[in-house]
Amino acid sequence: MTGFDTLDELVDFLGALDAVPSDEGLSFSELDHQLQCAYELELTAPDDVELQVAGLVHDIAHTVGPIEDHATLGAGMVRPLLGARVATLVEDHVPAKRYLVTVDPEYRTQLSPDSIRTLALQGGALAAAEVERCERRPYWAASVELRRADDRAKTPGRDVPALTHWIPRLRAVAAR
Repeated sequence: MTGFDTLDELVDFLGALDAVPSDEGLSFSELDHQLQCAYELELTAPDDVELQVAGLVHDIAHTVGPIEDHATLGAGMVRPLLGARVATLVEDHVPAKRYLVTVDPEYRTQLSPDSIRTLALQGGALAAAEVERCERRPYWAASVELRRADDRAKTPGRDVPALTHWIPRLRAVAAR
């Protein structure tokens, strides 16, 4: 899949993720995880609709390619419809995990077993020069915030707003 041309295509794709078990091996779907992530960001960044939408779509490519490439693939899928900032946030949520493992000694202990497994596939901790490059990237602080929300969004059975709650926000971001 190369990208979404319409909001209906994107919403249909997200809705289908409800039937896809999460990589976490827990009793929730990929859609559940993404809804939880978006909701976490709604709570922590209520005025940043693009960040919330990035949380909703951050793992959209889990089903279309190798896990180590999902952030880059996902960014490419959402960029045509949701724009450069959302795509950058999606793309940077994996480097943000690697960054946090490098700069925050406690962070690794907060990762789920699957996140630890994928960390190795994604390159592990960063070198000092890579940390500096990350810190100079546009939207870096928001990328780190997305990553932390991603880590908190793994609770089976958690009650969060449904996909329909996010459609007006998707529409607003897509219209920009």
